[in-house]
Amino acid sequence: MIFRQLFDQTSGTYSYLLASRRGGEALILDPVLEKVDRYLQLVREFDLKLVKAVDTHLHADHITGLGALRDKTHCITVMGEQTKADVVSMRLADGDKLTIEGLSLDVIYTPGHTDDSYSFIMPDRVFTGDTLLIRGTGRTDFQNGDARMQYESIFGRLLKLPDATLVYPAHDYKGDTVSTIGEEQAYNPRLQVKSVDEYVALMNNLKLSNPKMMDVAVPANMKVGLHQEEIARRGWAVSATQALDFLGKPDIAMIDLRERTERERHGTIPGSLHVPYPSLQENIGAGGMLHELAKSTSRRLLFYCAFGERSAMAVQAAQDAGLSSACHIQGGIDAWKKASGPLVH
Repeated sequence: MIFRQLFDQTSGTYSYLLASRRGGEALILDPVLEKVDRYLQLVREFDLKLVKAVDTHLHADHITGLGALRDKTHCITVMGEQTKADVVSMRLADGDKLTIEGLSLDVIYTPGHTDDSYSFIMPDRVFTGDTLLIRGTGRTDFQNGDARMQYESIFGRLLKLPDATLVYPAHDYKGDTVSTIGEEQAYNPRLQVKSVDEYVALMNNLKLSNPKMMDVAVPANMKVGLHQEEIARRGWAVSATQALDFLGKPDIAMIDLRERTERERHGTIPGSLHVPYPSLQENIGAGGMLHELAKSTSRRLLFYCAFGERSAMAVQAAQDAGLSSACHIQGGIDAWKKASGPLVH
């Protein structure tokens, strides 16, 4: 496995690049905007394809690199389903799996630092975001933080992992790079409490000043999405209500870009084909299934995904490949449900 821990000194942020092999698919956790060029250099050096960029939560101390990585690589941006960020094209829930070729991470909801905090577990390690830090825990006094919920996330979930599990947090300010669950249970001063009430009292009396970039980072991290309006201005988008009229029409091919787990949980539009977004390029190129479908049968390709982010990128890619009739459902399945569109489970 390829694993790199990368550090942003200004914000004390750790980002993590993972892939199962050279030349394969990769994901990055908690990228920082100013380090995007460095991440992409590593991706090139290992001949990787960056397919997912993930934030463990909405950060308040730096601007995320999710938007820039999406714009430069067309990767899928990922956060938990509670997030208020508009950048996100895939939203995970507790119990899901975050997957790329050769790697699978268990997804657990660990709120407390923020209300959208998630952790990601591999067999030998856990990426804890700001929920559990090395000899510390993430503050709980803003962004709907809740010390009581954090206590449950840490004591009820993370500390149930085997003692030898490596702990990789999203931040460190002392120079520590990794710990273990056993170490933190034994030596983390904030975990030496006898009850949830004692932990709440401890966290409610930290008296910390706000992060220096909070007023800039939080709004920026909520509003860095791909502008679907631009795709609409070019005439390449239809509303969910308009898409309802296309159901069952032989000259329309609806293409579902989501992953299998998303389809299972949220349902699919009847009659749609499944082409997961990472396989899009091979399908729209000459000889690819979608290319042949559009060219030889004159069908119009109508892409959709969860919220319209992946499908907007897919439309641009299809147009670039000469499939001029391609369009997408603005707002994705989320908008389709609001329009009372039928779904098959």
